[in-house]
Amino acid sequence: HLLTGSALATFLASMVKNFAGFAPMGIVLVAMLGIGVAEKSGFINTGLKKLLSVTPAKLLTPMLILVAIISHTAADAGYVLVIPLGGIIFHAAGRHPLAGIAAAFAGVSGGFSANFIPSGIDPLLQGFTQSAAQILDPSYQMNPLANLFFTGASSVIIVAIGWYVTDKIIEPRLKSTTSLDEDAEKAPDLSSFSAEESKAFNAAGLAMLVAIGLLVAAVMPESSPLRSPNGEITAFSAPLMQSIVPLIFILFIIPGIVYGKVSGNFKSSKDTVLAMNSTMSTMGAYLVMSFFCAQFLYAFSQSNLGTVLALSGAGVLQSMNLPGEITIVGMILLTAMVNLVIGSSSAKWALI
Repeated sequence: HLLTGSALATFLASMVKNFAGFAPMGIVLVAMLGIGVAEKSGFINTGLKKLLSVTPAKLLTPMLILVAIISHTAADAGYVLVIPLGGIIFHAAGRHPLAGIAAAFAGVSGGFSANFIPSGIDPLLQGFTQSAAQILDPSYQMNPLANLFFTGASSVIIVAIGWYVTDKIIEPRLKSTTSLDEDAEKAPDLSSFSAEESKAFNAAGLAMLVAIGLLVAAVMPESSPLRSPNGEITAFSAPLMQSIVPLIFILFIIPGIVYGKVSGNFKSSKDTVLAMNSTMSTMGAYLVMSFFCAQFLYAFSQSNLGTVLALSGAGVLQSMNLPGEITIVGMILLTAMVNLVIGSSSAKWALI
């Protein structure tokens, strides 16, 4: 029915609304404003240098995958920042940059909700889980961090498998089949850092710790405006949980500005604005992709194809009347199949 006249007219009328309402776009752009200042000032670059200086060569792959997993806290910014940095880090260490990109992609994408620490997605999905549980027990209350046991264990598995596949399969094949191109040779040097860079990094790191300390102090009182009306910190209604992305912006821009000032890379406030402008100028391809993704997701949701496939699979499992253990395995396989047709985690959670 998507090709009928009325459906096409509705689709055209909603194009701008679909694009403006594409949630990942706003999340990434806001986060990247702060991350861009930290990157352009040199704070992130020096941090990587220090990280490389203390990371044994044999542990470079699991370290990169671990950083990629933790980047989930920065929402979709992990795709924009960590994956390219994976190639830079590997090339600086004398390894194939494509292997670094693959390892970082495995960490970011292989377990997109898997993390050792809570992120903004945990309280969002808690609401769907609690609603489903209250069908059986109306008084049941769900802890937003209940999924952390599973995601934490999943993170360990992702690091282990990603480490083995990258070092034993992907990189050996790349060395024999894919040579480095000219662009890869231009990767920045991450092997050493100056005393000025180290001083600026220490000052920026201290500024970040102070900002985190102030945030913790602001959250501690039971009457804190960052808590939910019930006084909870991790509830989805808590402003703190709804401010994860703005907090990422603040916690990156503060050390970025401090590093720029101490190192001399930022002479005035204009340099901070220029850093933001430069970062946003690189997001053109992402904006184009976001536009078409938003239109596709709208069309896909209107077709109800994902819902039909998921309900059909669930119906098959129910009709088979299998034991509980096998049913759980079947639900895992069903979820894996739904992942291919429904990208939104909240949509999958609400459906399944």
